[in-house]
Amino acid sequence: MDDKQKCLEKEIDLIQACINRMAKNSFIVKGWAITLASVILALLPENIDIKILSLIVLVSTLCFWYIDAFFLKTEKLYRWKYEWVIANRHKNEHYKYDLNPYNKNMWMKSNKTERKAPCIIRVMFTKTLVPLYGLLISLSVFLFINSYFNFIDVLIVSGTVAT
Repeated sequence: MDDKQKCLEKEIDLIQACINRMAKNSFIVKGWAITLASVILALLPENIDIKILSLIVLVSTLCFWYIDAFFLKTEKLYRWKYEWVIANRHKNEHYKYDLNPYNKNMWMKSNKTERKAPCIIRVMFTKTLVPLYGLLISLSVFLFINSYFNFIDVLIVSGTVAT
């Protein structure tokens, strides 16, 4: 195996390690978001206002959602870089071992048009992130609204009266 081939394989390994790290970070963020929301809502002390706790869950969920989308966006940029290296490394030695995901010169072009960096808001509203974070946000909003109108207490009372 010649030196160029070894360098190509090493560069591909480095980029793949970055992709794996972004995917792992995304997975960990999801775990922390679920854990934090579960702990706050399950261990709901009666002496702390439910409104404050539901707002804490809402804000922390939004923060975790944004961070998760950032990692997924960065993972996508590394995948574009990976495609570029596979397609172009045999042609030239430009940007060798460049691991900056925002180097637009190393993004594989699609249909001969330049790719634009994915918008983090669009990444946030993908089909993999919306169900998880949407559920956590819906739950915290429901608990916040319930603290004013007591839907759950009304259902419990009407259920015991009807029997």
